[in-house]
Amino acid sequence: MDCSEQLSLTLTSRSSIVRQQGSKPPSTAGIRISPDTSKCLRIIISRQPPIVGTEFWINGPHRVFIARDGVPELTPVALTDGEVRDLVERMLQSSGRRVDLSSPFVDASLPDGSRLHVVIPDVTQRHWAVNIRKFTQRIRDLQRLVALGSLSHQAAEFLRMCVLSGQNILVSGATQSGKTTLLGALLSSARPNERIVTVEETFELDLVARDRVAMQCRQPSLEGTGEITLRRLIKESLRMRPDRLVVGEVREAESLDLLIALNSGLPGMSSIHANSARDALAKLSTLPLLAGRNIDSAFVLPTVAGCIDLVVHCEIGRSGKRRVVEIVAPSGQVSGSLVEASTIFDLQAGMLAPTGSHPTKTAKFRAAGFDPAAVLAGVR
Repeated sequence: MDCSEQLSLTLTSRSSIVRQQGSKPPSTAGIRISPDTSKCLRIIISRQPPIVGTEFWINGPHRVFIARDGVPELTPVALTDGEVRDLVERMLQSSGRRVDLSSPFVDASLPDGSRLHVVIPDVTQRHWAVNIRKFTQRIRDLQRLVALGSLSHQAAEFLRMCVLSGQNILVSGATQSGKTTLLGALLSSARPNERIVTVEETFELDLVARDRVAMQCRQPSLEGTGEITLRRLIKESLRMRPDRLVVGEVREAESLDLLIALNSGLPGMSSIHANSARDALAKLSTLPLLAGRNIDSAFVLPTVAGCIDLVVHCEIGRSGKRRVVEIVAPSGQVSGSLVEASTIFDLQAGMLAPTGSHPTKTAKFRAAGFDPAAVLAGVR
C-alpha cells in the first residue's frame, strides 16, 4: 500500500496531524501516516482545503505549525532532522533550485503554486527552518473579496474602474495581509485583450489571463554565475510589448526600475511591505536610493508622486481576517519630503467607506470614459 492509501484526513475546526510509530494504524477517524513521513507530509500539504493564506512552518523536528485563516496552531507532528531534509529535497526537485552551505537560503515555487522558503544551519541555530505558504485558488476576483467581507462593494467598483482606466496601483500591507491575493483579484478586472507581464522573485501570482507571460528570478550557479535579478527582469519585460506590468513585490533597488517603467506610460501594479498607505509612499520614495549614489530624492519624490495613482492598504487582524482598510490617491504633488495624497476610502464604524474625497488625477479616468464621482457618490 502506498503512502496516499495509508493516509486519511479528518477535517475539524482544529485539524491535527498525528504521527503513529510502531503501532497498528488507527481507524479513519484520525490521520494515519506511513513510515515515509516526509512523503506523507507532502500529501497532507497538497490535500489541505483551499483556506485563505494557509501556511505551514517547521522550526524543528518537534515544532511543526500550521496557520488556518491566519491563526497559528502547533501540531503534534514529530519528525526527525533527516525527514525534514528529505521533505525539502523532494520539494526542491521540481524547482531546479538548491540549498546548501554555500547558499543557505532558498525561495522556490512548488507545482501547486505554493511558495517554499528554507534556511539551514549555521544561519539558523540548530535545525532547518521551513516555510510553505499556500495561496488560495478560490479568490479570483474582487467580488469574491466582497463576499468574504474583505472589501466593500463600493470600494470594489471603484478599484475595478481604476484597473480598467490603467491606474498604477500599489498594494501595501504587512506579511500575510493578503497583498498577493488582492493583486490577483485586481488583475481579474483587466480587459481580456491586455498582454500582462508579471515578474516575481518566485512564482506566486495565479492569474487567469488570455495573454500573460510570467517570469521569476534565478539563483546563481555553484560557480556564482547565471543569476537573474528582479531588476533584470523588469528591464527585459519592457521589451516584451506589455500592456500592463506587474511586479510581485519591491523591496530594494528594483523599485527604481519599476518607477522608470511606470514613468514611461506603462500601466502597472506592485506590492510593498508597509504599515499604512502613506508609509508605503514614503518607503517607495526611499528604496530607489539604494540603486546608487547618482539617484537622489530630487528625482525619486516627484516620480513617485506622478507615477503612483492609488495605494490600497491591507491588514490582517488578530482573528486572522484579512481586509482592505484604506485606499489612498496621491495628488501628484510633493510637500517637503512627503508625497501628498487624499484618503478615498477608510474604515468607518468597522466598514470600508468613502471619505468624500476624490482622486485629483483624473486624466486616465477621462481618457477611458469613466467618472469616479459616479461610484464614490453611490449608496454606501
